[in-house]
Amino acid sequence: MTAFSYEEFTTRNIGFVTPKEQETLKKGRVFIAGVGGMGGAAFATLVRAGVGHIAIADIDEFEVSNLNRQVSATMETIGMSKVSASVKMAQAINPEISLSTFAGEWVSKLDEITKDYAVIINGTDDVRATIALYRAAQSAGAVVIDAYASSLPSVFVVRPEAPRPEIRLNYPTPPYALSDISDEMVAECVVKELEYVLTNSSSINYVETDIAADFAAGKRSRFSFAPMVLTTGNMMAYEAVALLLGKESQTDDRGYFFNPHRARTERPAFQPYALVKGFVVRQFLKKMMDA
Repeated sequence: MTAFSYEEFTTRNIGFVTPKEQETLKKGRVFIAGVGGMGGAAFATLVRAGVGHIAIADIDEFEVSNLNRQVSATMETIGMSKVSASVKMAQAINPEISLSTFAGEWVSKLDEITKDYAVIINGTDDVRATIALYRAAQSAGAVVIDAYASSLPSVFVVRPEAPRPEIRLNYPTPPYALSDISDEMVAECVVKELEYVLTNSSSINYVETDIAADFAAGKRSRFSFAPMVLTTGNMMAYEAVALLLGKESQTDDRGYFFNPHRARTERPAFQPYALVKGFVVRQFLKKMMDA
């Protein structure tokens, strides 16, 4: 069996990063909440980049419907916990990697986690867990890397001083403790995010609108596609690497969308235009959800 060498493992990285920066990545610490789609893609990329200390959390097991986009999902891992399968993958790549794992208890341990990991990737689509993550990260001074529920790859970076998404996207939740957030509030949060995405990107052009409306109305599960999911995960990984290396990033708390169909990036709309388009989007969503 070939002996593992971290130096040889990362030798092709040098040139994109310096040897000193690679050592920084080896000492780097990242927490990833959710290692299914986007979070799983980001995790796999950071493992191969040589990040040395990663904590992961997930409550789910792999199922057949995950095979279309989740990097650790194979016929061999169906029925296996996503955390266990992801650990097995990571250790097969870098036997020296330091991994911490959490299952369903991770939300209750966020105060501890956010103090230990200053760089966090949010890969969960659980609204309550996401709100808890952001609140704890702000208190601990941690940075959260996230993405929108969009048909276009996207990424945004929320630093401690930046407004939380529940404030920026006008969720109904800010006055409430996590335990007091109702299912109706969660549904409204989903719609608020969709409003933002449709107002500030051309995502509507690349999705079946009747299916999107069913998702917004809670009539079907979130839909995903490998090119979008894996691209987004890698965009998140780029932001994590930049943070670990102390490099400047132009990505802020509003973020951007990458449109591979038109080979361009899409930034949030100017406020006057966004107000007008947002009104149209709300009417559109209401009509579609009521249909």
